[in-house]
Amino acid sequence: MQSFYDAVSSLLGLRLEPKDLGFMQVGLRGIIVFLVSLVLVRLATRRFLAKMSALDAILGFILASMLARAVNGSAAFFPTLFGGFVLVGLHRLLVAAAYRWSSFGNCVKGRAAVLARHGTLDLKAMAANDISKDDLLEEARLNGQVEEQDRIKVATLERNGQVSVIPEKP
Repeated sequence: MQSFYDAVSSLLGLRLEPKDLGFMQVGLRGIIVFLVSLVLVRLATRRFLAKMSALDAILGFILASMLARAVNGSAAFFPTLFGGFVLVGLHRLLVAAAYRWSSFGNCVKGRAAVLARHGTLDLKAMAANDISKDDLLEEARLNGQVEEQDRIKVATLERNGQVSVIPEKP
């Protein structure tokens, strides 16, 4: 078993300083981290890729940073990969808790905010979320095929940062 570990250690440059890693070692590390990343993304909830709430974005940033360190050798290889699994497990736990307790979900994912209703803008909600009238009308044109403010039935800033627009029926 020790000879296997020695062979893997040599192939991946586990005992080398980052500056001493060769092309082959960085390439093999990259392949392994890519495959492990694929497994990690598949283990994470599907919403991680579909709806980027703050919770999902933070997982993405930290996971990318950690795994990059495994490739470039600035962190221990196998413990760093294990850390990725721990983060994905924590993400799944937090997402499950957010599903079960909506108040916790609001805390970790945020709340939706109604920006307009029946053509009337909620200027307080818009200011709190740094959305101007021009921003809202742009979103209305792009997402609701609505050109005028008075044709907006409801415009909501969703928890993932997108603005959804439901047009008034003609």
